[in-house]
Amino acid sequence: MASLNKVLLIGNLTRDPQVRYTPKGTALAEIGLAVNRTWFDKATNSRREEVTFVDVTLWGRDAEVAGEYLAKGRPVFIEGRLQLDTWDDRETGQKRSKLRVVCERMQFLGPRGDTGGGGGSGRAPQRASGGAPGYGGGQESPGGVPADEHYGHEPEMGDPIPPDDIPF
Repeated sequence: MASLNKVLLIGNLTRDPQVRYTPKGTALAEIGLAVNRTWFDKATNSRREEVTFVDVTLWGRDAEVAGEYLAKGRPVFIEGRLQLDTWDDRETGQKRSKLRVVCERMQFLGPRGDTGGGGGSGRAPQRASGGAPGYGGGQESPGGVPADEHYGHEPEMGDPIPPDDIPF
């Protein structure tokens, strides 16, 4: 039987990313994402909204880039997979569990410099990375479109990006 574990989310960060490192030196960041759903409620004749809060774990270079360029309130696209964490509660001894998203690909959204960024020089990259080969710096995306065009930015000749603005 076939199975699929894929999650696509667009939302806003609920807090600034905090980057930590494993004992072997791998970067790890955990972010909170607020995902809004709006609909029209015919019973009350009003627009309604509900917010779902999702914990997302980023690894490696994605974690480092998030820590440098993302900040609370910043919109981001996350592609990943669900992971169920289980543990025994130290105080009660009961089994506990939590469902989280493990990021496999991340893309910044919104205008550059939106909500101040996380400490870059104002030019946040339109970057997709992680487990999705073929994305990034002028390479072709899976649809055969150059990555820069795929993300809505076509570089102009004579408009070089300063080395300080490149996150990788």
